[in-house]
Amino acid sequence: MFLGYEGKDLASSSEHARDDGGVNLLSTLYSSCSNSWILAEREERRRKMGLLALLGVISPFPFYYFLWNNPQSWVDLCGRGRDPCRVMALVSHFFKLLQFISLFSVATLFWPPTIFFWPLFLFGQFLNFRVYQLLGEPGTYYGVRFGKNIPWVTEFPFGTIKDPQYVGSIMSLLACLPFVPLVYIMLWVLGYVFMIKVESHEDPSTRAKPLLS
Repeated sequence: MFLGYEGKDLASSSEHARDDGGVNLLSTLYSSCSNSWILAEREERRRKMGLLALLGVISPFPFYYFLWNNPQSWVDLCGRGRDPCRVMALVSHFFKLLQFISLFSVATLFWPPTIFFWPLFLFGQFLNFRVYQLLGEPGTYYGVRFGKNIPWVTEFPFGTIKDPQYVGSIMSLLACLPFVPLVYIMLWVLGYVFMIKVESHEDPSTRAKPLLS
């Protein structure tokens, strides 16, 4: 009798072990599927964020292209009493913020930065500051195309560096390569190269005529 009960107990224990093993297997499979689904969701979210970042990076260039080729339309749109250069500057600041947010969303930040970051970034920003200092807002934001009289500037960096504002911006972007994937930096740089090409040809006959007050 004792052996009989012992046999039943062993059989019962074996059945429980099989049941526990089945439960553990199902739990493992569920956990694996759940983790795979979570990873797939994250990857899809990352892909969508990357696409939005790409769109954010290139967003200003159609605007600049339109203004350069249709200055009169912009002057008319701004209307009397509004400085088209000032309005362009405000819109450009918004686009610049959108570009920075786009880069930040895909960036991996660390400290200290690489050794070439500071010379590239600081000299690039110096060029941007110097251009704005010499040209002012009207000269920087298509004042010539909007019919304004912008004096010719020969001080450094003009006459030494061609397209110094774009060169400065490109240098600042290249400084950020350790933080941001290459595709986003290169797309932004290509946007600048495209605008350099567009702005290299200017027909005075297509300049806007300022609206009378």
